[in-house]
Amino acid sequence: MRLYAQTRARRCRQVLADCLALLVIAAAVRFALAVHDGIMLLAEPGRKVEDAGGSLASGLGDAGDAASNVPLVGGILKKPLQSAADASNGLSDAGQSMQDVVGRVANLTAFALIVTSVAVVLVLWIPLRVRWIRRSALIQSLLDAPGGTDLLALRALTGPMKDLARVPVPPGGLADAWRRGDEQVINDLSRVALRHAGLRPDVNA
Repeated sequence: MRLYAQTRARRCRQVLADCLALLVIAAAVRFALAVHDGIMLLAEPGRKVEDAGGSLASGLGDAGDAASNVPLVGGILKKPLQSAADASNGLSDAGQSMQDVVGRVANLTAFALIVTSVAVVLVLWIPLRVRWIRRSALIQSLLDAPGGTDLLALRALTGPMKDLARVPVPPGGLADAWRRGDEQVINDLSRVALRHAGLRPDVNA
């Protein structure tokens, strides 16, 4: 199985297309990560709420512990302070929940962007590469088979006319020479078909 053409121009185009596809994928991943980081900025208020709630709960808890040491009314003073500390813990939990939601949204968005971008690139790129690989393998099998040179010559005759410009035209035309089995014309035409496919004329050598 041949992955790249043998002719320089076709091979350069294939390598360029492969590099471009990889660059697009890398750019898509980088963009998705940038979007992820941008969304995660929305979690900053949640972090501040969590920190503020935790600090307040810790302060109120310490105040309640200190108040409990007051003779006679220590228990009475501690109860509202402990309730306020519990409420502050709830505020801290809300900040943490906000961060969790933002984190999930950021992860899902980045994942969707990466999967979509990679899928689009692969759908546009892979079929072209696979088509060329299969076609080059088919041409190779034709060349190796008995009468394959004749079939390649026929392929050249039915292909783009501009590819035939370099083939010397014998009296009666190329098609007539092919029908008569002119060996030189058949070899010239088969080379045209090979070059058109990105293969060297001496591919079977």
